[in-house]
Amino acid sequence: MIKRIYLCEDNVTGLFSALYDAWREGRTQENAGIALKGFVEQELFCEYVESCPAERKARAITQMIRKHLGQEACRAIYYAALSCNKEKGTAIWQTLQEARRIQDSRKIMAHLSHPGVEKVFELSRSVGNEAHIFLEFVRFRELQNHVLYARIEPKNQILTCIADHFADRLPLENWMIYDETHRMFLVHRSQKNWFLLHGAEADEETLKKYSGEEREYERLWKGFCENIAILERRNQDCSNSICH
Repeated sequence: MIKRIYLCEDNVTGLFSALYDAWREGRTQENAGIALKGFVEQELFCEYVESCPAERKARAITQMIRKHLGQEACRAIYYAALSCNKEKGTAIWQTLQEARRIQDSRKIMAHLSHPGVEKVFELSRSVGNEAHIFLEFVRFRELQNHVLYARIEPKNQILTCIADHFADRLPLENWMIYDETHRMFLVHRSQKNWFLLHGAEADEETLKKYSGEEREYERLWKGFCENIAILERRNQDCSNSICH
């Protein structure tokens, strides 16, 4: 059987839809692969087909993974799908196929001797580590319309990894986080569920209009940083004097 490469969009829905198509067509680890659109180096003896993204496909493959591989593996695969690595699709596909071969599919993430599983494990850990960093360093600024706004530039698509944290922390606020790298907004309305907005451009004029309180806070923050810098230079000068 000729090897078939499923081309998909670089997001969870697109990638999981391609996994669904390959699985439904009875493909195996050897005669199928998943590749991101725009990042394909075509090979001989392969056919390339575009996978149509659909939420129902993504939900079906997610339910299948959770049922047969368990929640831990489902989380690892989901995080790997958020990675910026261009080979993530095939690594996830190989992991699903390897899970069919072992005696206990729920222990798949312990089979790190398999290159696909090892890749998924590494990508998942990388995404999780970056998400944890942004939990600590995302800073919101208040716009004139009283919406809290933050802009980040992550390597990976981590917005869904940090969404629940900020929704729990700021449940009564209207806020949004813009992922400039992937052109995505994480949007939260007061007392509502958060949602993602893909392919959106930030309105720079609106996002430069901060509230009066925010401008005052910015002034105080800059003053604080300048004072800290001066204090550090003085301490350094004192240390140099003592040393000499």
